[in-house]
Amino acid sequence: MLLAMDVGNTETVVGVFGDVDDDSSSIGRASGERGLAYHWRTSTISSRTPDEHVLMLSQLLTLVGLDVSRDVSALAISSSAPTVTTQLRRMTQRWFADRPVTILGPGVKTGMAILYDNPREVGADRIADAVGAYDLYPGPLIVVDLGTATVFDVVSVKGEYLGGAIAPGVMVSLDALYAQASGLRSVELTAPHSVIGRSTAESIQSGVLYGYAGQVDAMVDRIRAEIGPATAIATGGIAGLIAPHTRTIEHVEPWLTLHGLRIVHERHHAGGLP
Repeated sequence: MLLAMDVGNTETVVGVFGDVDDDSSSIGRASGERGLAYHWRTSTISSRTPDEHVLMLSQLLTLVGLDVSRDVSALAISSSAPTVTTQLRRMTQRWFADRPVTILGPGVKTGMAILYDNPREVGADRIADAVGAYDLYPGPLIVVDLGTATVFDVVSVKGEYLGGAIAPGVMVSLDALYAQASGLRSVELTAPHSVIGRSTAESIQSGVLYGYAGQVDAMVDRIRAEIGPATAIATGGIAGLIAPHTRTIEHVEPWLTLHGLRIVHERHHAGGLP
């Protein structure tokens, strides 16, 4: 089974691809769509050592009756946190040296041309999103990743990575709001009863939910004005919350990065293009 990890600045998503026994645990069970058997979401902790990382993975797999030594045949990793990347690389060298490992970054064969001024500047998760999206839908494409940052990535009809845009994410904006406005308190991020909030909590919910939905629509419209019609796909931790309130998002793919990681891993170890 392939174990895929997408390490973000705030959260880490772990997924296992491959067949599982019918009588295995249903805890954390995925739909099985596109081969994803299980998935988990954990906090990204930059101080974890290589041994602590493998312990965390072992504990997650144990929950569903899997063994990290017996059942994991390969690993694919993308990371937006350089410190964590270093520790994960050390983890693979110590605990998975006998298995194929892909750590997405410069030199990895993705099968996608990167038309950025400096391709090394493109985050690994952005490449994984682009590769995964182009595998699922015909280009051109706009991928909107709603996480710590709100990231827009654009893929051409030929499957080339063109670039994109980056804005502060929802939680970053909320944290800044609470830090700078002492009279405001933290609220649950859910849809309010109406756009016009009748309490401070509802006003914050409205501003965040509909404000970010509007940002997504405005950016997608501007990108389409430059490249023409393009399929818009949302992914990321809060995609399911924001996307239903947009008019431009056509598909929501919560595990898009993991799907892209699997494809990159297969291409890299097969020598490049499939």
